[in-house]
Amino acid sequence: MKNSQSKRILRGILKTILVIFILAVAFGAYYINSLLPIITGYPAKYLCSAVFVSGREQAEVEAMDLNFSFIKFVKSEVSLNDSSVTSRFLWGKSKAIYRDGFGATLLRDADETTLMAVKFPKIENAFNPDTLPWPVGNILPVSTTGIDLALMEEFTEKLMNGGYNGHAFAFMVLHKGIPVAESYQPEFDATTRFLSWSVAKSFTNALAGIMVKDGKWDINQPLGLAEWQADDRKSITLNNLLQMQSGLRWNEDYGNRSDVTVMLYCENDFAKFTYEQPLENQSGTKWYYSSGSVNIINQYMRKTLGTDDEYYRFAKTRLFDKLGMTSAIFEPDASGTQVGSSYIYATARDYARFGLLYLNDGILNGERILPEGWVDYTTTPASDSEGGYGTLFWLNKGGQLPSVPTDMYSCNGHDGQQIYIVPSKDLVVVVLGYSPKPDRVMNFDLLLSDIVSAIN
Repeated sequence: MKNSQSKRILRGILKTILVIFILAVAFGAYYINSLLPIITGYPAKYLCSAVFVSGREQAEVEAMDLNFSFIKFVKSEVSLNDSSVTSRFLWGKSKAIYRDGFGATLLRDADETTLMAVKFPKIENAFNPDTLPWPVGNILPVSTTGIDLALMEEFTEKLMNGGYNGHAFAFMVLHKGIPVAESYQPEFDATTRFLSWSVAKSFTNALAGIMVKDGKWDINQPLGLAEWQADDRKSITLNNLLQMQSGLRWNEDYGNRSDVTVMLYCENDFAKFTYEQPLENQSGTKWYYSSGSVNIINQYMRKTLGTDDEYYRFAKTRLFDKLGMTSAIFEPDASGTQVGSSYIYATARDYARFGLLYLNDGILNGERILPEGWVDYTTTPASDSEGGYGTLFWLNKGGQLPSVPTDMYSCNGHDGQQIYIVPSKDLVVVVLGYSPKPDRVMNFDLLLSDIVSAIN
C-alpha cells in the first residue's frame, strides 16, 4: 500500500516537473520569438547602411560593430544584385534594402516592390564642394587660430589610439571656424559617411527651426492630431516634443525589447507607434528621453509640407546643401517618414559644418538659416531637465562634464557619436563611430578639457 502510494506521489512530482519544463520551454520560445525581429533587424539595417551608404566591408563591420550579444551569432547575406541585406538567426529573418537617395530601409509590413518603385526627387547639386573654400567647400584654410597645433596633434594621436578609453573612427576639431585637427582610422577617410544615431535629433531641431522661420509652425500650439482629440494628449505641443516633455509613456532601454527597439526594428511607421502611446504624465511637466517623440515631429513635418516630393527635398535643399553637407543621407522608415531620431549618414566634415551653424547662431556662409533667437531657445533648459537638456540638444549647464565650460552643448548619439559646441572657446569638436565594450566608456570630459587647454 505504501509502495503504491509512493509511486503515485513520484508520478505526480514527475508530471509536475514535466509541465513546468514544457511551460518554461514554451515561454522561452515565445520570448525569443519576440526578440527575433530585433536580433535580425538590427544587423540587417545596420549592415545594409554600412555597406551601401558608407562603403564599408561586411567582414569589418561584423567584426567591429556587430560583435556583441546575440547579434554576433546572426548570419547575414549581402546581395550586390539588389542592394539588400538579409539576416537570419534561428527561425527569424529580416531584410533591409538600399535605394538611391533614401539609403537603407528595414522591411516591416511593406512590399519591397512598392518601396523600390518610390524614387527620391532628382535634385541637382548646386555646387562641387571640392572646388569651394571651407566651410561650404572642402578647400581647407591654412591660416592659424592661435591654438597649440602640437598639442592638438598629441591629443589626436592619443584619441585615435584608444587613449581616452574609446575607439574613434573619425575626429575633427574646429577653432574659430577653422579645422585644426582631422583624423581617421585606416578604414575611413574624409569621404566616409558615418551613422548619426541620436545626433539626428539635433538635425530635427534645425529643420523645426526652418519650419518656424518659414511661418509654417507655432511650436507652442497643440499639434491637433486627430488621434489625440479624445483625451488629454490633445494638449501636447511641438515644444513639448522638442524638449522631451510630451508626457507620452515611453521606454528608451536599448538592452532588451523596449519601446525604442520595437519601434526601430519591428514597426513600419515609427511616428504612429509613438503617438498611439497613452499619456503617462501631464505634458510639459516631466522630462524623459524619447526617440519616438522626435519621429512624431518628422511625420508632422511631412504632413505640413504636403507632398512627399517637397518633404524629401526639404532637408536636402533647406539645410544640407546650405551647409555644404552634400554627402548627407536622411533614411526613412518603411512608411516613408525620415527617421529623425536615429538615421542620418554624413561625413565628419559635414557634422562639423552642422556644429558650426549653431556656433554661429544659425548663420553659415553669410546666410541666416535658423530663425533669430533659435539657438538661444535650443540652449534653454527644458523645465524638468535639471539643466541637462534643451531642445533636442544636451546641455552642460548642470556640469555633467565638470572639466568643460558650462556653456558647452552637444549632439549625442548611441555608441559615442558626438558634436560638441563650446561658444566661450569658439570650438566645435566631432567624435564619430567608436564602438565601446561594456567596460570601456569614452572619457569625453578629459578629451574636451585637453582640447580647451590647447587654446592660448
